[in-house]
Amino acid sequence: MDPAWRQRGRGQGRGQITANPSTARPPGAVGSEVRGTGELKGSSQSRFEEIRKSDRAAAQRLATEPYSSSSEDEDEDEDDVSEDGGKRGKILQSALSPYSSHTGDTDVRLLEKTRHYLHEVCQSGGVTCLICIASVRRTQPVWSCVACYCIFHITCIQKWAKDSIFLVSSVTDEDFGKKDHPWPCPKCRYEYSPHQTPTRYYCYCGKEAEPAPDPWLLPHSCGQVCEREFKPSCGHRCLLLCHPGPCPPCPKMVSVSCLCGKSSRVPRRCSAKAWSCAQTCRRTLPCQIHTCANTCHAGDCAPCPRVSLQMCACGRQRTERPCASPEWHCDQVCGHPLSCGNHTCERVCHTGVCGECPRAGNRSCSCGKTKSVLPCTVDVPTCGDTCGKKLDCGLHTCSMRCHRGACETCRQEVEKTCRCGRYSKLMPCHKEYLCESKCNKTRACSRHQCKRKCCPGNCPPCDMGCGRMLGCRNHKCPSVCHQGSCYPCPEMVEVRCDCGSTMISVPCGREKSTKPPRCKELCRKPPSCHHSSQEQHRCHFGPCPPCKQPCQRPLAGCVHLCPAPCHDQVLVKATDRALLAGPWEQPSTPAFVRMALPCPSCMVPIPTACLGEHEVSPVPCHTRGPFSCGRSCGRNLACGNHTCILECHHVTAVPNSDKTKAGQECEQCEEGCSKPRPAGCTHPCALACHLGNCPPCRLMVRQRCHCKISSLYIECVKFTSADEQGKQLLSSCQNQCPKQLGCGHRCKLLCHPGECDQSCSQRVKVKCPCKRIKKEFPCSRVRSENDLVVCDETCRELQKKHAEACAAEERAALEGEMRKQQAELEAFEKRQKGRRKKNRKVTEMETEEGVWHRYKLHLLLAICGILLAVAAFCLLQLTNQETDRQNTGQ
Repeated sequence: MDPAWRQRGRGQGRGQITANPSTARPPGAVGSEVRGTGELKGSSQSRFEEIRKSDRAAAQRLATEPYSSSSEDEDEDEDDVSEDGGKRGKILQSALSPYSSHTGDTDVRLLEKTRHYLHEVCQSGGVTCLICIASVRRTQPVWSCVACYCIFHITCIQKWAKDSIFLVSSVTDEDFGKKDHPWPCPKCRYEYSPHQTPTRYYCYCGKEAEPAPDPWLLPHSCGQVCEREFKPSCGHRCLLLCHPGPCPPCPKMVSVSCLCGKSSRVPRRCSAKAWSCAQTCRRTLPCQIHTCANTCHAGDCAPCPRVSLQMCACGRQRTERPCASPEWHCDQVCGHPLSCGNHTCERVCHTGVCGECPRAGNRSCSCGKTKSVLPCTVDVPTCGDTCGKKLDCGLHTCSMRCHRGACETCRQEVEKTCRCGRYSKLMPCHKEYLCESKCNKTRACSRHQCKRKCCPGNCPPCDMGCGRMLGCRNHKCPSVCHQGSCYPCPEMVEVRCDCGSTMISVPCGREKSTKPPRCKELCRKPPSCHHSSQEQHRCHFGPCPPCKQPCQRPLAGCVHLCPAPCHDQVLVKATDRALLAGPWEQPSTPAFVRMALPCPSCMVPIPTACLGEHEVSPVPCHTRGPFSCGRSCGRNLACGNHTCILECHHVTAVPNSDKTKAGQECEQCEEGCSKPRPAGCTHPCALACHLGNCPPCRLMVRQRCHCKISSLYIECVKFTSADEQGKQLLSSCQNQCPKQLGCGHRCKLLCHPGECDQSCSQRVKVKCPCKRIKKEFPCSRVRSENDLVVCDETCRELQKKHAEACAAEERAALEGEMRKQQAELEAFEKRQKGRRKKNRKVTEMETEEGVWHRYKLHLLLAICGILLAVAAFCLLQLTNQETDRQNTGQ
């Protein structure tokens, strides 16, 4: 097998150039072939590197993954697929949780068989299609047998069913394809009808078609409750989630009596509801003499086991026999005289009457043509006619006279055709004619010839062995020679772990591609490092994992041991590899080699004090010595207020001196006074950094008065040292408060803090409702109280007189208006009488004026008024818009 780069070069380079060189360049690119040698060399080298990397990756993948499994499309760690707490354990727990929650932990033992089956289905390489001998992935459509629950690819079982029906119908059907022949399961031979051939992919419970693969569910499961009926049927349904294999026993509780029905009902599991009360049955047995001595049992009682004296049917003999079979017959002939008085009964021991004489009544001759009534002591004579009975050949009749006994063999010569129909010959009718020619037809196996003499065409099944190699490639078919595909190999092969203590059974042919089982035993390989024993790990194939134990070798330059993980066998990239001459040359040395690395530097922490003796920190052993901790020095300077801010440094020690004082190496204080100022003072101290208290602050502070009108200048020390009341007095300008009260009057108090007092004392005048009486009251009372001044009797009389005068004036005005309207009406009638026209002809009919003519004037006036109002409104809107524009422009 050539490498990938060599195959790619053959398929793309040479084939294109030799086939049609003109097609290698794009149209119009005449000068595109002329390129620099450097560009061609760089592109070919980069392409070669890419191809070499892909080949290495493919080889590494084939070398490290030589096995296949039922979940080849999933890369799962051992922890994820562990049975107890990993992903597989969670899937199994979720599938069995409805059953466990219903039955409790005490009856989990009922699920052991189902749990084992589910574990076999979920484990790597546990599901194998026996037709194609390949793993069943969780994404492939499957079908499972209802009898043996074996899982197959749905495409494989469809082809199996089609081929089985075709082979059976082609061999047994005269009218090919017209009959419905069953097809068998490849494993258990359970027969299915043709319409039961699967056409769609369903989950195990059959509720969902084409179930989507879910990594947190069982493969090919819909995740719903199974709800299949239990077998044998008890009326309940399975509680597990959709699962492969048979359903577990029914966990429901039912109230049932014992098998014999004597005890009262007790609650029991439906799957184990048959129980015995352990009492004696005591039911009367069929012998009607004894009672059942067995303990409580189901069904009919067993036959009576005792022995008793019993008479035969004819009553002549008496012997001891099992009580369960009281009827028996002896071997003596009855011998009782029949009703004719001439013959005796020839029946063996029997019950009841013997019956009539068999020679009484109408009897016929031997050929059956003549009937006569004779005494039973006289034999019926022959009639003398030809016998005429059909002989054994079925074609001819007996030519002898009427005779007693069987007819002779047919001896007539006839022309017989042999069984295969090729030859014919004259011979006695009772003999069969078989020719010597051998059948050349192929038998049902389509491999061997019949070779039977004078075969009629229905060749017998082939009796030779099949001998074809099975799909496992290990065994030959042991069946009789047959047509079509052979059944899967029934053998099971053991696949063992590296140490051989753990094994699993897989179908024959899958042992090379099945991942070995996970062994729980410890690895027994010797360690490859300097340690006497390696870390405990499970049995595995290939080299052991790198040793993770501490090295514990003495380090150079100190007394400590190396705490790093063992580094005797470290995978390091090889540096002494020779450069390859070209793509055709294969590397002779591996890219990575295992070698021992030197121990790392000692990292044991050694307590070491810093230069300024601020702390004692752990320092790695290989870098131990004086160091700077990085903090500020922190020693008190001569001013007594500040400390040295230089980074941790060495200070020359003075005998009998305080270690907190600054030394010669510390800096000198050059800052101003930074002592805290009195509360409220914002001015800094004018002196440099000094000892003792700062002098009082004599600076003037500008302060607004309470009314926010005047600015006051106050000495800082006076303001900061005064109490709250003194500060308020210092902040007052001693003028009248300019604030306005809620009533509208000015506050009468001097400049003060906070809100003004709303109780105004200024006097205001208040009038009665008719404004005749006037009085003065304080402003606060007027705002809080109503009806301070009320009208008296005099005010009421004046109001009454004023009302009467107004009514008289209204009546006079109304009467004047009525008189004016009456005068206008009379004048209008006088004007109308003078304008009447002469009477018209009698033939003309007077027509009444319409509504429009009658109210024309009024309607026109109303319309004009409306139009004027709309025009005025529009004009007003335009004026407002123009004014707004001018204001906006300004």
